[in-house]
Amino acid sequence: MKKVGIVMGSDSDLPIVKKATDQLAALEIPFEAHVYSAHRTPEEARDFARSAREKGFGVIIAAAGMAAHLAGAIAANTTLPVIGIPCASKHFDGMDALLSTVEMPTGIPVATVAVDGGANAALLAAEILAVSDGALAEKLAAKRRDDAGKVLEKDRGIAERL
Repeated sequence: MKKVGIVMGSDSDLPIVKKATDQLAALEIPFEAHVYSAHRTPEEARDFARSAREKGFGVIIAAAGMAAHLAGAIAANTTLPVIGIPCASKHFDGMDALLSTVEMPTGIPVATVAVDGGANAALLAAEILAVSDGALAEKLAAKRRDDAGKVLEKDRGIAERL
């Protein structure tokens, strides 16, 4: 199975990234996580992106807040799918990071999830990998069935309370 690479711009992004790693672990998807900054360690970020395919990665998740150039910097240096997680900060509630992540120039796409959307980033990465992995596709289908069952259980609980 291909691995998921996770890059965060700062260790302050770890609580959001943890949501992604928890999902990946639950689906038994191997991953590696690193702290690389698009601005403070651009060479390391570039080297990670350029070597990711040969190191067995199938998709990269990049989490960053504020200027949030990390996902774009990673995407500029690989043709692997890149998923950006814009992280909220005390300024602008993450809107700045969202716009920086989603507004990429033609030719350098970055799939973008919601602000602080670590879990969905992992699930999207899993769906990308599942295109060529039937066992993973079945795990995702089972998760969806389980999630639907939890909603229906809550529906029954509301009906009983009302």
